[in-house]
Amino acid sequence: MNLILTNARLVTMEPGALGYLPSKPCTVVIRGGYVKAILSDIHSLDTLHHDITDDVPTLDCKGKIVTPGLIDPHTHLIFAGSRAEEFENRLNGMSYEAIAQSGGGINSTVRATREATIEELVELALPRLDSLIRSGCTTIEVKSGYGLTLDDEVKMLLAAKALENHRRVNITTTLLAAHTVPSEYRDRPDDYIDYVTETIIPHVAKHQLADAVDVFCESVGFNVEQTKRVFQAAKQSGLAIKGHTEQLSNLGGSALAAELNALSVDHIEYLDDAGVDALSNSGTVATLLPGAFYFLRETQQPPIDNLRAARVPMAIGSDLNPGTSPFANLQLMMNMACTLFRLTPEESLRGVTCHAAQAIGQGRNIGQIKPGFRADLAIWDIEHPSELSYQFGMGGLSKRIVAGSVEDVL
Repeated sequence: MNLILTNARLVTMEPGALGYLPSKPCTVVIRGGYVKAILSDIHSLDTLHHDITDDVPTLDCKGKIVTPGLIDPHTHLIFAGSRAEEFENRLNGMSYEAIAQSGGGINSTVRATREATIEELVELALPRLDSLIRSGCTTIEVKSGYGLTLDDEVKMLLAAKALENHRRVNITTTLLAAHTVPSEYRDRPDDYIDYVTETIIPHVAKHQLADAVDVFCESVGFNVEQTKRVFQAAKQSGLAIKGHTEQLSNLGGSALAAELNALSVDHIEYLDDAGVDALSNSGTVATLLPGAFYFLRETQQPPIDNLRAARVPMAIGSDLNPGTSPFANLQLMMNMACTLFRLTPEESLRGVTCHAAQAIGQGRNIGQIKPGFRADLAIWDIEHPSELSYQFGMGGLSKRIVAGSVEDVL
């Protein structure tokens, strides 16, 4: 919890060009898990009061790059079952309709997840979590959405938080009960929304099981009016809101979410000018999910240039899930965001640090290296931060620091 870093070349991710430019080697004083001071050289420690520096361990970073710990603001990390056979069937020419009729698709994940215990869900999730950790993550958002009953959604949220008992990582949880209409409510989506708003959300809020509520607002999910009902119920229960919006069509879900001060809207391939303006006026983050875009071989790209021009913060998430983005490496997503969406490496790194922090409602606590922020850091054996978007799968991560506690990379 208390630590002094020396010879650290900081990429602070504070606003402006200097936030991306590596600093000269400096000293970082961590106290109680938070950054206490950033000093130009180790001799400046003498100016601090002795109770801040006495008997505090020191870690020599040896001139390595230090960034904020990476943040994945959009995952479906908790699930059971596999969709690999479905992937193969699609490539062999089987239609989505035929796959669904044979028991595949999201309903197969729902069935498997409902059948699994909390302990089994945790065990299944740990290898995925380890992969995200090895790519530099210190904070990960985890959604429910494969239970679709009160008990099963609660089970997923409890499994997500239990991951913190197994790994040094921060988990934020999001209730996504409005992910799809479960089979028992087939042809009765409004009745299911009644169940979500009147039963699931109040229970989850009362027991503090989630930090936010999400909705899949889409032609294959829920319409704008149903989405609004879920958002309003969440806000009435004191929970933040997020949206899966404009992935396959433009329904106006992003504008609705922005109007209600959502933390983020995610996917947004079909976001129009009105939606961009709404985000710009509200401060809602646009979260890009290039893994799903790649895996589904989509061609409609998010309106990156318009988002830039409107100064809408752009986050990047893995969307790790069994059906449309089975990828557990945030550096891979950074590379995809650059190659597929033409983000710059700086935009990409901001997308998994300061902007990702905003997307989960923690922009004043993590995502930057500055006094008062939690000491969640990643130490990289690289020369320049652009390398984090340039390549993946070849190491680079030397150590992670979570709330001041140092962890070597496995």
